[in-house]
Amino acid sequence: MLQRLEVTMGVHSLLVCVAVILPFPFYYFLWTYPRKWVQWCGEGGNPSHRMALISHILKLTQILAVLSVAHFVWPPWYSLLLIIVGQYLNFKVYELLGETGTYYGVRFGDNVSWVTDFPFGYVRDPQYTGSILSLLGCLCWVPWQYISLWIIGYFFMMMLESHENSSTRAKGC
Repeated sequence: MLQRLEVTMGVHSLLVCVAVILPFPFYYFLWTYPRKWVQWCGEGGNPSHRMALISHILKLTQILAVLSVAHFVWPPWYSLLLIIVGQYLNFKVYELLGETGTYYGVRFGDNVSWVTDFPFGYVRDPQYTGSILSLLGCLCWVPWQYISLWIIGYFFMMMLESHENSSTRAKGC
């Protein structure tokens, strides 16, 4: 009986890990092959909006997965502070860039204005930084292994996106 419980817990942990890393291959593909994505979205399709819709589903999958391993206690003040600051950065990025700027619009051939308002120019990769801060704030609830895996995914994307090959942009940009 105990052995069966251990196998079940192992499978569950593996599924949570898969759910946590699930969005990153999708983001990698879109960043690396934006022309393909634009083609798949078809004439008149909005690639950034479709990316946003799929990203929201993947984010929900991540959240539900980590909730299945979370244990809730009253968080220390610094956890709440990390989550608040992290979400503020995410909110500001979305507010300044909009859906098109946040969801690879430049890679898909859209004209996205260069932004220098805070947090841009002050915080490197503010959206990823905000997400990482929020995840660190969740360490009081979610085991560190899952949070670490999620953060590694963000660092991977930060590295990937820091080396853009403009010749791979869609729509001849």
